Amino acid sequence: MEFRRKFGKKKQKHSQKGLLLALALAVVLYLWFNADAFIKALF
Repeated sequence: MEFRRKFGKKKQKHSQKGLLLALALAVVLYLWFNADAFIKALF
C-alpha cells in the first residue's frame, strides 16, 4: 500500500515537472525565433 501511495505522488510530481519543462521549452523557442527583434531593440 505504501509503495502504491508513494508511486502515485511521484507520478503526479513528474507530470508537473514535465509541464514546467514544456513551458520553459516554449519560452526558449519564442526567444530563439524573436532574437533579431530583441537585438535590434537593444542596439
